[in-house]
Amino acid sequence: MTKVPHHLGIIIDGNRRWARERGLPTFEGHKRGLEKVKKVIKWCKEKGIKILTLFVFSTENWKRSKTEVNYLMGLLWQILNKKNIQKIHREGIKIRVIGQLQRLTKSFQRRIKEVEELTKNNKEMILNFALSYGGRAEIVEAVKNIIRKKIPPEKITEEVISQNLWTSDLDFLIRTGKEQRISNFLIWQSAYSELYFSKKYWPDFTEKDLDLALQEYATRQRRFGK
Repeated sequence: MTKVPHHLGIIIDGNRRWARERGLPTFEGHKRGLEKVKKVIKWCKEKGIKILTLFVFSTENWKRSKTEVNYLMGLLWQILNKKNIQKIHREGIKIRVIGQLQRLTKSFQRRIKEVEELTKNNKEMILNFALSYGGRAEIVEAVKNIIRKKIPPEKITEEVISQNLWTSDLDFLIRTGKEQRISNFLIWQSAYSELYFSKKYWPDFTEKDLDLALQEYATRQRRFGK
């Protein structure tokens, strides 16, 4: 594969529908989805992707039942447990968690800081977990940052706004789960990104499916509006 995206974003979708179609509890879909996350991180690093952003929990997901939210938070905590993080750390991957982190428990926030501190000097790949994340919320926070820095209005440019976002411009966006929308994910960064919608639910997404998506990306000509 001659050309891979520098920054790949994936909207993880379809865990619940995957479970329902198999007569399984919703939680089983989320559990299988977590196992897929671990595999996709490995695949992307091996393929030379330098930044991977996974949309794992949106600001809208807080509206789900308390039972489901608590279960999801438990799974996300597992991703950040010491065993998983040490393995990722050994691979030279820098971990960042982006989103409205103040909505998480204090213990979860502390764990995130520990993980980010441990991996901050790693250079092989940046792994962003978009957790309690919304694209509009990110832009609002960028505006607040600019105000706090007292940057005069005439100095505010697209570059200034980009510098105050949680992550950089996106090259390629994959969404699983058969839906065709970006659902408030990296809406500023994806302005010129290539989009790919997989017909697979996230638990069924394979390395071959990732390869097919990346092959499609390699054939596209990015004109950036020119």
